[in-house]
Amino acid sequence: LAGSWSLLNRAEIKNGSILRLTTSPDQEAERLHNGIRSHNLDVKADSLKKLANLSRDITFAQEFINRNGLKQLFLIVEEGNDTGEILAHTLKAFMELMEHDFVSWETLSPAFIKKIVRYVNTGGMDASIQQLSLSILENMVPSSRHLFELVKREVTLDRLLTHLQVTNQQLQLKAMALLIALLLNASDAERRVSSGSGHGKLGSRLGSLTAFVCGLLMRTPMDPYSQEQRELLQFLRHSAFESESEASAGTVSAERRRSVCVTEFRKLGFQNHSNPAQDLHRAPPGLLALDNMVYFSRHCPSAYSRFVLENSSRDDKHECPFARSSIQLTLALCEILHVGEPCSETAQAFYLMFFGQDHFFQELFCICIQLQNKTWKEMRATQEDFDKVLQVVREQITRTLSLKPTSLELFKTRVNALNYSEILRLRQTERMHQEETLAVPVLELRERLKPELLELIRQQRLLRLCEGTLFRKISSRRRQDKLWYCRLSPNHKVLHYGDVEQGVQSPPIESLPEKIPVADIKELLVGRECPHMKEKGSGKHNKDVLDLAFSISYDVEEYYLNFIAPTRYEFCLWTDGLNVLLGRELTSERTQSELDILLSMELKLRLLDLENISIPDTPPPVPKPPSNLNFCYDFSPNEQ
Repeated sequence: LAGSWSLLNRAEIKNGSILRLTTSPDQEAERLHNGIRSHNLDVKADSLKKLANLSRDITFAQEFINRNGLKQLFLIVEEGNDTGEILAHTLKAFMELMEHDFVSWETLSPAFIKKIVRYVNTGGMDASIQQLSLSILENMVPSSRHLFELVKREVTLDRLLTHLQVTNQQLQLKAMALLIALLLNASDAERRVSSGSGHGKLGSRLGSLTAFVCGLLMRTPMDPYSQEQRELLQFLRHSAFESESEASAGTVSAERRRSVCVTEFRKLGFQNHSNPAQDLHRAPPGLLALDNMVYFSRHCPSAYSRFVLENSSRDDKHECPFARSSIQLTLALCEILHVGEPCSETAQAFYLMFFGQDHFFQELFCICIQLQNKTWKEMRATQEDFDKVLQVVREQITRTLSLKPTSLELFKTRVNALNYSEILRLRQTERMHQEETLAVPVLELRERLKPELLELIRQQRLLRLCEGTLFRKISSRRRQDKLWYCRLSPNHKVLHYGDVEQGVQSPPIESLPEKIPVADIKELLVGRECPHMKEKGSGKHNKDVLDLAFSISYDVEEYYLNFIAPTRYEFCLWTDGLNVLLGRELTSERTQSELDILLSMELKLRLLDLENISIPDTPPPVPKPPSNLNFCYDFSPNEQ
């Protein structure tokens, strides 16, 4: 249960090596038992330090306990004369001895427990002492109902929350472990003390953690015979379709009312329209999904109505089903946050944003369900894309959680900024890193390949100009536009062009009467710089034409030949080709796209033999030349 955040490390971290017994366990136990009673503080501290290490050995622990050694440790704590290092070693030794289960936790004296509680509640206490004290209380809580009530009554929630907000991670983990232990050992009635009841310092704040931490709702399927649960389903329907439901209530026909209910549950996104309880029968997420949907409808009524009504009015293929999304999203959140899983012994994930926030799991759901609707629209998804959308939403949530936001507001801001386009960009970057296409040697190889591949693109552009293109003359009059054709001579020295009849696809170069020597071309103009575009307005049609327009100026007297490319693709090919003829760089988006494709293919082919082999960032060092290079080999034919 406590693995919901995967943040508890219940096992004490053992630093330092275990001291090996140089004498028999009974002799060592006797020696240390005497040492911890010494009035010499140095001897006492050294004995307690050794005791803390040797107590991990079960044989030694048995010998020390048999000598009533625990009583001596109790006295050190109860008297309260020793602090700092001596107290820390005492508490650690006590914890190690109790780990062997030779002595019941119920044997602890009230004075001892009172001291431990004081160490936890007192500010400014040494962190190591507070960590050990929290661990002792955590182990006491499940041992008996009496100790649970005692700790629950004496430990203030404000103090635990203070421990959760410190920078010392181990202290945070110990405080959280005690918090979880109190929850796990509370009765069902105490767990149901949710927000607003106000019974006790602990209950009023921890009641809202119950559904998330304990996972009780998650494991409970919906009971179709439960009146309360059926009313919650009807509440969802009435909240979304209030006017329609009121209208249907006035009708006499029960069949008609049933038909309206089925229709409205279908609009809500339940897969089983006639019996929506069946959708919630699977556990997990069980009743936790219903709890989330009801919470969303009550606390975010505008967002809830907008979600449902907006999608129910869409085409069936493009609607985002609210109920199905809520059920699957609840399950995804449980998996991401490890709700209901056993406590992890090694996990370090810690989400500070959940503390001090009532109903944090439900609040997180409210943010994420709206995120799912937003992502659905960004992906222009259909019902067949449901799993893909959920996968993207899951990635948005996990990536945002990895940034460790300190509040739900900050989480909401960051997760909404991580839109679908950004997810695609991050995936592409990670894929390139995984393929090692961003390694330093690969980047150097990429730069070396660029000139060769750019030359290939230049040649392709010139070949395309030699093939020619059919252009349309844009006339200001409302009549059929004329066609003309332009192509480059095979020797790349002359542009041939002329009018052609309708239906002619590729006229021979000899049929094009007009010529412009390439050497006479002075400038290439595009867009609004073109003479035939300067008088155009700002309408949508004119803007589309503007994106396809280009001109060349030629001859000394600055004549112009004006073009309107049939497509953006032809525009890129011709402007690139003319830039090649003018000896300039290729600037079109098509060139960059094709260059990236060619570079990617060429790199993959060249690195094919290096698959699964890591490429170092720096080349291996060149070995030093041999000390004696004075040697030769005789290739004469006389050699036998």
